[in-house]
Amino acid sequence: MALVDSHCHLDGPRFAQDLEAVIERALEAGVERMLAIGSGDGPPDLEAAIRVASRHAPVWATVGVHPHDAGKASEATLAELEPLLRHPKVLGLGEIGLDYHYDHAPREVQRAVFRDQLAVARAAGAPVIIHTREAWADTFAILDEHWTPYGLPGVMHCFSGGPAEAERCLGMGFYISIAGVATFPRSEELREAVRALPEDRLLVETDAPYLAPVPYRGKRNEPAFIVETARRVAAERGVSYEELCRTATRNFDRLFPPAGGAPRGTPEPAPFAGA
Repeated sequence: MALVDSHCHLDGPRFAQDLEAVIERALEAGVERMLAIGSGDGPPDLEAAIRVASRHAPVWATVGVHPHDAGKASEATLAELEPLLRHPKVLGLGEIGLDYHYDHAPREVQRAVFRDQLAVARAAGAPVIIHTREAWADTFAILDEHWTPYGLPGVMHCFSGGPAEAERCLGMGFYISIAGVATFPRSEELREAVRALPEDRLLVETDAPYLAPVPYRGKRNEPAFIVETARRVAAERGVSYEELCRTATRNFDRLFPPAGGAPRGTPEPAPFAGA
């Protein structure tokens, strides 16, 4: 059954020696497409994912400055993003947002670069891929002011919240992407949100090479492992694996129509079963 890995990092040293085999294993597992996130090592190089996607037909790309690298961004960086968003294999801008766990960049710098990139995405009409860690309040505040009023779509990648955060994201028109964390023993609050998500807002991802799902936890993650996350999500929602694959693929195509879906648009606020 075909599935899409909606968020993975395929550039860099952890896949340098066997990327061809990694992609082949994904295809053999039924992962028909992969969205490679363009963070790379940060500015000035913004094309890390484009290089991978250009060499591999099943791989698509994004561009953007991760909050860890916000201190490297400049006006020239922002100016370069807009034309890159027009590349035929680029589907959106991300991952962008706030990370208050590691604080690799000062928080005020993270917030400024987040706002600036939202402006670039608005101008291009491109969906955004949001990273937020221990920063829900500031993330929501910035999105409320600089994104939600414009009616453009986006996705909360590697969603780590519970029902309250999920309901807030849905009300802002976001899709929610579930990673291998949902298989971890201590993630019951996350699984509670998974069970309540509306069908038309659900995505799955690996965030490879990070956060490998059970039974691969502790190993290098790779797109083929998304099968385990999808199986757990399906079980939590009481649906078949095949149905979950169809749902996640359909949602990916709706959010990113250049990859083969319907015309792009922000979904209407969806009911949250946990409300």
